[in-house]
Amino acid sequence: MALSDVFLAPIGLAAALVAIPIVVLYLIRPDPDRVELPTLRFLADEQRQRATTPLFERIARSLLLLIQLLAVLLLAGSLAAPYVPVEERAVVEETVLVVDTSASMATTDDGQTRLGRALAAADEEVTTRTSVVTTDGGGQVALRRGPPSATRETLQGLEASDAPGDLRGAIAQARALADEEVRVVVLSDFAGDEWRDAVTSLRARGLSVTLRQFDGGGETNVGFVDRRFSQSDVTLSVKNFGDESVTRTVRLGERIQEVDLAAGDVGTVTFPTPAGTSEAQLSPGDDFATDDVVPVAAPEDPTVDVLVLTNDRNRYLTTALSLLDQVDLTVENPPTTVENEYDVIIYSNVDADSLLPGNVEAGRTALAEGGGVAVQAQEEMPDRLSDLLLLDPSGTGTSPTIRSTTETDLTEGIDFQPPDEYLTGSLRSGEKLIELRDGTPLLATDRRDAGRLLYYGYIEERSSFKYNYQYPVFWKRTVFHLAGREPLAALNHQTGDTVRLGADRVEGPSGSLAGPSVTLREVGVYRTDGGVRSAALLSDRESTVDVEPLAERSGPTGNVTREETRTVPQRITEFAALAALLVAVAEIGYLRRRGEL
Repeated sequence: MALSDVFLAPIGLAAALVAIPIVVLYLIRPDPDRVELPTLRFLADEQRQRATTPLFERIARSLLLLIQLLAVLLLAGSLAAPYVPVEERAVVEETVLVVDTSASMATTDDGQTRLGRALAAADEEVTTRTSVVTTDGGGQVALRRGPPSATRETLQGLEASDAPGDLRGAIAQARALADEEVRVVVLSDFAGDEWRDAVTSLRARGLSVTLRQFDGGGETNVGFVDRRFSQSDVTLSVKNFGDESVTRTVRLGERIQEVDLAAGDVGTVTFPTPAGTSEAQLSPGDDFATDDVVPVAAPEDPTVDVLVLTNDRNRYLTTALSLLDQVDLTVENPPTTVENEYDVIIYSNVDADSLLPGNVEAGRTALAEGGGVAVQAQEEMPDRLSDLLLLDPSGTGTSPTIRSTTETDLTEGIDFQPPDEYLTGSLRSGEKLIELRDGTPLLATDRRDAGRLLYYGYIEERSSFKYNYQYPVFWKRTVFHLAGREPLAALNHQTGDTVRLGADRVEGPSGSLAGPSVTLREVGVYRTDGGVRSAALLSDRESTVDVEPLAERSGPTGNVTREETRTVPQRITEFAALAALLVAVAEIGYLRRRGEL
């Protein structure tokens, strides 16, 4: 056995050389002079008869030397830093706990969630200083080097999110917190394999990484994995993650449909989208309830009432709008009286002499009530439309080129061709979405009161854009934009998304949240004064809750999934020093007994 197996600093044993001069001093010490006193001879003879054997006499005379040598050896041993090997977790002072709070940790087994069991295990791993990292937001530090009391309070406050988690990002965050003497403990169900590289990276730094898996329940999970909108319908996808065929009932509003699924199959059901907020439900439920519901948000009034005021019918525009299921189109030819209220009013090729003041006032009313107005360019713009027209016209031009196009929800993916003839002029207010070579806007938008304005610079009979297959797409986007109606896909999100809702306070599924940007951590409906949004899990990875045990996994990373146990030196220097001190006290007591002190 090498000295390094017992001492961290064997060089400290050199202090034992002090014993050499002590022994030398005992060897060269002169014997005491003996003086015989006749009066004491009688007593000496009697004492000699009671004396022990010569061996014990020599031991008694050498006991002081032995005590001194023992004190020197113990002192030298303490300087050499003696230790005993123990399991590392028994001596580590700082730990980083990586706690998986993703949606799959809400899976239940015998009435207890995976996260609940993980938090109970995490409590056992708390040390003098402990950091806590969760899988929210790519790895969120919930506590940095806190004492045991603060750590346990932090752990008690953790809850499973309804959103996908990022275990890899959380482990990478733990790497940023961990020093050389820190132990990292990861508590998760370890779904997927994306986290493996992060663990390998930690161990490559020489850090101790312990993986504790919690994978009970979820063997028969069936859940929603997708939600798509088409016109006024919603299509929901359901997947069977189990090993046996199942039948599930999908309910949305008053409609019910059954779906039969073999092991691993995905089935779809399509329903009309109910107005307002609703919830698709899957029954019967299972151990992972989070993916058994999908909220659906839609406007309370799904129909957009559109009025086109024109004197030439404008069949390209009206045909494009009439194809939209959610648009209730009305076409009027001035002079006419506008009696009803409309969400959107479009002025297209209007005869200036026929346009009545009431026709223009209807546009102003629509803006004031949160609707929209679009004005299409024509060779002679009616003066009555001046306060609704974003362009200040100065004449006409021909054969322009497009200088720039701003990417917005209105223009994205659409190829706008230059018009053959156009109105020249400058922008009165608002934002240019398409700008021609001379600075004239071809498309512009602005906010007015509570509503929205749009200038459409194509003179219909002088442009080829009306023949473009994207022409109906543009007008669909325009109508919903002017009416303040976002597409259904824009109202319904996945959990984990960060959405700007435009309000300082947002009412979420479990209470009020601070806006205007909110991370959708819970499945449910989020409300503001401006409307509603929904969030659903819809994650194939999170719904795969029947995970393989770590011990049975194999791959290029090999033993990355092992439960690691390491031994480290436990110093006993203080005990050696204490023993040396006790021996020194014993020496003093012995000298006092001999009468030398």
